[in-house]
Amino acid sequence: MKPLLIKLGISLIALLIIVNQTAFIIPQTQQALVLQFGEIVRVVKEPGLNVKLPFVQSLVYFDKRLIEYRTQPTEFITRNKKTGVEERVVIDAFVRYRITDPVQFFQAVRNEANLENRLGSITLANMRKTMANYSLSDLLSERRADIMSAIRAQVNAQANVAAVTGKNGEIGKASLGRGFGIEIVDLRIVRADLPGDISQATYERMRQNFTKEAKKFRAEGEEKALEITSTAERERTEIIAEAKKKAETIRGEGDGEAAKTYADAYNKDPGFFAFYRAMQAYRATLKPSETTVILPPDSGFMKHFE
Repeated sequence: MKPLLIKLGISLIALLIIVNQTAFIIPQTQQALVLQFGEIVRVVKEPGLNVKLPFVQSLVYFDKRLIEYRTQPTEFITRNKKTGVEERVVIDAFVRYRITDPVQFFQAVRNEANLENRLGSITLANMRKTMANYSLSDLLSERRADIMSAIRAQVNAQANVAAVTGKNGEIGKASLGRGFGIEIVDLRIVRADLPGDISQATYERMRQNFTKEAKKFRAEGEEKALEITSTAERERTEIIAEAKKKAETIRGEGDGEAAKTYADAYNKDPGFFAFYRAMQAYRATLKPSETTVILPPDSGFMKHFE
């Protein structure tokens, strides 16, 4: 009985191994190549359960989704269109691509790491060639999208016409003209900055320019304030002088009118007018205090006391 159970157990284990080596599942996000002795025998793109020959066939999986590759920050040369001077710019970009032909992809680069090495070289070369015709201000303006579209088209074209070199240095006929088997979906600049040394020099130059402009504006403001203050002071002086002039004129007219009134009153009754003026003099001089006034008896000032 025991030998029979052992045989059944061994058979079951062997069956599981064969099933594991035969059946495989393709996820919805992936595609696979079935290889036999290193040669491609079948491409599986549809998700689901599939089978292969056990032990002699193997699988290589590739992603069907967008794959992102980010370049290292690299220094490029741009040209200032106003001055014609070359400018150094550090640019960090990314590329999004999709594997459209897994057979060509496998024959050309084998895996994503090899692709990104070659794709990075192509991307940087096209960026370097294109950036030489534009300035940093172009990269920071609305023209940035057009520049990126042009670079993406160039990279896509080169990636799709690249030939594949075989083990013996020969170009594979099946892969010629189809490139890496990928499609460049997007290529964009993440960051575009001046190098550190130029950034510091530019910052210092901008600071000096702004300081100079601030001093200029401050001097112009002080000059304008002084002009406004002097104008206001002059107008104040003129207004006060005009007011004093009018006041003196009115006061002179009033004094003249008062003198005329007094003269008319004096002419009507000189005696009463003299008495009235004497009473005003007495009120101003003889105040309710301990003041003593000594005058001779025949003084005209005391005649109204007789």
